[in-house]
Amino acid sequence: MKSNGTTPHVPPRAHRALTGWGRTAPSACDVTEVRSGEELDAVVSGALRSKRSVVARGLGRSYGDAAQCAGGVVIDITGLDSVLDADLETGVVRVGAGMSIDALMRAFVPRGWFVPVTPGTRHVTVGGAIAADIHGKNHHRDGSFCSYVTRLSLATPSGRVEVSPEHDPELFWATAGGMGLTGIVVDATVQMLRVETATMRVDTERARNLDDCLTRMIERDGEYRYSVAWIDCLARGPKMGRAVLTRADHARLEDLPPARRADALRFDPVVRAQVPVTPPSGLLNPMTVAAFNELWFRKAPRSRAGQLQTMATYFHPLDGIGSWNRMYGARGFVQYQFVVPFGAEDALRDVLTRLSQGRMASFVTVLKRFGPADPGPLSFPVAGWTLAFDLPVGPLSTGPLLDALDETVAGAGGRVYLAKDSRLRPELLETMYPRLAEWRATRDRVDPTGLFVSDLSRRLGLVSTPRPRRASRPARGRTKPEAQEKATS
Repeated sequence: MKSNGTTPHVPPRAHRALTGWGRTAPSACDVTEVRSGEELDAVVSGALRSKRSVVARGLGRSYGDAAQCAGGVVIDITGLDSVLDADLETGVVRVGAGMSIDALMRAFVPRGWFVPVTPGTRHVTVGGAIAADIHGKNHHRDGSFCSYVTRLSLATPSGRVEVSPEHDPELFWATAGGMGLTGIVVDATVQMLRVETATMRVDTERARNLDDCLTRMIERDGEYRYSVAWIDCLARGPKMGRAVLTRADHARLEDLPPARRADALRFDPVVRAQVPVTPPSGLLNPMTVAAFNELWFRKAPRSRAGQLQTMATYFHPLDGIGSWNRMYGARGFVQYQFVVPFGAEDALRDVLTRLSQGRMASFVTVLKRFGPADPGPLSFPVAGWTLAFDLPVGPLSTGPLLDALDETVAGAGGRVYLAKDSRLRPELLETMYPRLAEWRATRDRVDPTGLFVSDLSRRLGLVSTPRPRRASRPARGRTKPEAQEKATS
């Protein structure tokens, strides 16, 4: 590691139980919060000497176990949240890996720059965005987040390295979507997107079934930068896959009423509601979700053009509800997201048919179109259709159903999203990610002793040189449910 001649401060550790955003599969580890790159280097060096496994963690929004390391060390990078450099003429910014998309937007939208890609929540760190190579409603047009990262600093077992698409492209693209297993991102340089306002111009229309929705998206998605469809996963028969399609572009200054133009770049979203406690499991069931779906579909206009919405309303509606993941009850929930290539629409229909016939209570089900993949071997998006839905943990039929969906997706040449996975069978991993051997070769080059390990990588057998797991002690000072509340709050 780099050294300035002094012994770097090693932050203290707290033994805790962690879960992902889905609040399932807690595991105990030592959590260390770092505030500088030097502290991060010191923690990595210490773990290397003591032969302990390490993984980074941001804001805990991976749904499964990607940011957990049972018996190992989890490095909380949210203290690396500074703007290190910014060119307001070109929109090129260098930030710490712990800076969130929310903070990035609050800092730069008022200056006329928007993040190039945002997922459905602003509460994701830049380091996490790179590790998952996040996508958004604009993938059909603009691709994934890492396509806009021009360089990054990576903490590895042999020291800090600077990589980019031009300098060590194999390591750069192995890190893009590599789930934090090639090293820990310390800081990154990102190309932002110029905007004139903090407002979106949104067109909304209803589609009567899945075929109608797909046709509308194929015919007109190219006219918009952003596109997403909410799907009623419980509708059956001729209504199966009925949808509300919302497509948008950034509003120009001239699109706003004159009274709003002076404050056109104001960006100050707030949490409007809070889920204060975890309700009993079973609150979200086929009856309640069916009632919600009917209301949501009927309240949407048959066709409406040019509605002005805030960025927060269009991109991140659930961020307006604090701790919304508690709504699924104490047992938590699974989010399942997959992509199948264009031409495999029958697989998409099969998945929705199984969901509707099984009366699976998904509160949020969304469909998007992906454009071409970037070069990352483990990057999730490929050109095709991606569907994501949430299912509460509990019904005995959920596990067999998802196993069957895995087979359908893999058989169609598709894959599931590792950043959201919590239960994939490892034997399907190589089928879904056919460039896995290529990724492993790069990962073994940079981390030959297997320092970087997560519960996800152990469960799926992702890494070829995993370190042995140290026995986990119970989290001290709190019960398991309390530890889960702290980890996901």
